[in-house]
Amino acid sequence: MSQTGRDAGQTGPGPGSAPRARRPERVYGVGSEPDARFSLANERTALAWLRTSLALVAAGVGLTSVAELAGLARWLDVVAALLCLCGGGLAVEAVAGWRRTERALRLGAALPAPRALLWLGALLVLLAVLLAGYAVGRLAR
Repeated sequence: MSQTGRDAGQTGPGPGSAPRARRPERVYGVGSEPDARFSLANERTALAWLRTSLALVAAGVGLTSVAELAGLARWLDVVAALLCLCGGGLAVEAVAGWRRTERALRLGAALPAPRALLWLGALLVLLAVLLAGYAVGRLAR
């Protein structure tokens, strides 16, 4: 009994058809198929970075909303805008990092270092210093 279609690992419309190319071609068109566990771990990491980027955007929206409702300083809106922009930048970097790592896995090359980790850490330190300074300033009044 011969296997056809999905049973044979083909993704085409029917028996004997060629498998469809996976996209993006720039990632999947090079090297050989890595162990699925590594590809799935890479995907989970990218999704975690995307969740973090969404949290940054949500924090920015929340900060500007609270600042508006409570009549707080206008510079908090600037901080909120920076949080939203950094969240968008992190989302772009999450996808780019996934692509770099997937290509390295497929080519058997060394895995690239995460670029976003350093600037995300620096952003969080800066945010903590700004908000702590604001809180201390409000308490001193």
